[in-house]
Amino acid sequence: MPEIKNYTLNFGPQHPAAHGVLRLVLEMDGEVIERADPHIGLLHRATEKLAESKPYNQSIGYMDRLDYVSMMCNEHGYVMAIEKLLQLEIPERAQYIRVMFDEITRILNHLMWVGTHALDVGAMTMFLYAFREREDLMDMYEAVSGARMHAGYYRPGGVARDLPEAMPQYEASKWRSQKEADRLNENRQSSLLDFIDDFCSRFPTYVDEYETLLTDNRIWKQRTVGIGVVSEERAYQLGFTGPMLRGSGVEWDLRKKQPYEVYDRMDFDIPVGTNGDCYDRYLVRIEEMRQSNRIIKQCINWLRDNPGLVLTDNHKIAPPRREEIKADMEGLIHHFKLFTEGYTLPAGEVYTAVEHPKGEFGVYLISDGTNKPYRLKVRAPGFAHLSSMNEMARGHMLADVVAIIGTQDIVFGEIDR
Repeated sequence: MPEIKNYTLNFGPQHPAAHGVLRLVLEMDGEVIERADPHIGLLHRATEKLAESKPYNQSIGYMDRLDYVSMMCNEHGYVMAIEKLLQLEIPERAQYIRVMFDEITRILNHLMWVGTHALDVGAMTMFLYAFREREDLMDMYEAVSGARMHAGYYRPGGVARDLPEAMPQYEASKWRSQKEADRLNENRQSSLLDFIDDFCSRFPTYVDEYETLLTDNRIWKQRTVGIGVVSEERAYQLGFTGPMLRGSGVEWDLRKKQPYEVYDRMDFDIPVGTNGDCYDRYLVRIEEMRQSNRIIKQCINWLRDNPGLVLTDNHKIAPPRREEIKADMEGLIHHFKLFTEGYTLPAGEVYTAVEHPKGEFGVYLISDGTNKPYRLKVRAPGFAHLSSMNEMARGHMLADVVAIIGTQDIVFGEIDR
């Protein structure tokens, strides 16, 4: 037989399993990967540069669009950086709301991940199940911010508005009968907190369904066990964070180790893997969804009993209430100044990090004392994970690349920025 030469294969950037515009240049020996070279930059939108030309408040919306599956967690990292420089006190109720929505976002992210990861390796039902639950979570986003995805809900000093006392209702139409609308509206009869509570009571059963479909599924295990193994030592060296690090056996979670907001009052566990393969990372994320559900329940119980401010009453940072603007000249001036030139931060530099669904999402901010950042650098978890692609894929088959991209839970907005 003639000798087979190595050949080069382009995987993406229009590949449905590349999760965005990833171009992987694969050097193949037959069907075995000798080298995987990720090419990025096809989605570069200069988020960090644009933030340097805008007042601080106007960049919150850009954060949503970084990792567009974990919107509020991105905002959280950014507003925390501003608050740290301002040494701003955040109302307690706002802290609980933030923690609750961070965990709702974590479940949103992991549902998207488990649905697409399973779909990539051939399990279609999983995708449909996960998106059924995402619909309810998107409704929570919409109830509180008016947007299903890019919420822009967090503000320096708290959150934009308090939780609503009523949920939007489905109406009958030519696509939906009155009977169907009534069925959908059953758990929407009272406040958003009741709706979230109802979801939390149903959610563990849904996670059980996912596990029934996947955890002991022979094909799923053949595609994930022993694939993309990263040792504990190597995971440290590669800069892994989040489930990628915990899947390799490292019990590191910023919510426990460097608690922010009210995480130190929450009772939850950190799931940890043992083998550092795709299957372990799957198990870690599935358990994370259950733990997030626990945290959300604790937040609901506290929020029911403790009304109060959700945004700082320092009007140099946060706008006054509408009635104040209309009744008081000073309120109007505050409002006008805030939305034209914004506010200035004291000169200095700051780094804040949150435990984002994908890992450590950090914001490094340098202020020169003006109303715009002098420099803004985002530490995106996906960037470090993607850089390990060559090491994780070498020696595996072409089909395993899809499983490895899936297990890294890559979103390109935050990698290219």
